[in-house]
Amino acid sequence: MKRLAGLLALMAWGAAHADEVQVAVAANFTAPMQKIAAEFEKDTGHKAVLAFGATGKFYAQIVNGAPFEVLLAADDETPAKLDTEHRTVPGTRFTYAIGKLVLWSAKDGYVDNQGQVLKTGDYAHLALANPKTAPYGAAAIETLTKLNLLDRVQPKLVQGENIAQAHQFVSTGNAPLGFVALSQVYRDGKFTSGSGWIVPANLHSPIRQDAVILAKGAANPAAKALEGYLKSNKARDIIRSYGYEL
Repeated sequence: MKRLAGLLALMAWGAAHADEVQVAVAANFTAPMQKIAAEFEKDTGHKAVLAFGATGKFYAQIVNGAPFEVLLAADDETPAKLDTEHRTVPGTRFTYAIGKLVLWSAKDGYVDNQGQVLKTGDYAHLALANPKTAPYGAAAIETLTKLNLLDRVQPKLVQGENIAQAHQFVSTGNAPLGFVALSQVYRDGKFTSGSGWIVPANLHSPIRQDAVILAKGAANPAAKALEGYLKSNKARDIIRSYGYEL
């Protein structure tokens, strides 16, 4: 009976000391972050309340007073900029993942492993995320520029507001192929569906994805706990399983 009472008291203490943290998450990191958040709550008792979207949009919202306490960006420039503007907790910024760009189609065998399908021009639409607000969209434009294909494919480009919408265009067949984040179509060393070409890293700037605790999270223990959890072996294993590098 005493053991049961002690266990109940411990559970009550944990519940009383659990906090919520409001997290803005780059759209490309949706699936891994959902998995990490579930493990984070299970292991710490803290709950991560997640919002997904384009990094550029999140920046504008944060500047305008949005209640986010942690940002997981799709780049390293936005968190660095927030740092210089004194909108973060100093010393908390770190790279949580290095993203990979992939040319992907929902059709099996449509995209060859060298991406030569891009040069054929035999497609009506090529999807990508808005390069002004989404780093994966900017990387797609860089890639097309280096391949000397941007002018040729310009009339075929369809832009999603973020990488999630670009993926939706391709997965529904509205665009036969497009540039998406590898994490959206890859799991444990293979494509989950369709066909793709992982874009070589030398065709675009590195997609270093940084996280930072925002000023609104300075006094929230759950924000600090999430920062530490993202660096844990469990979280890093999940991140790797979606095709990111660390």
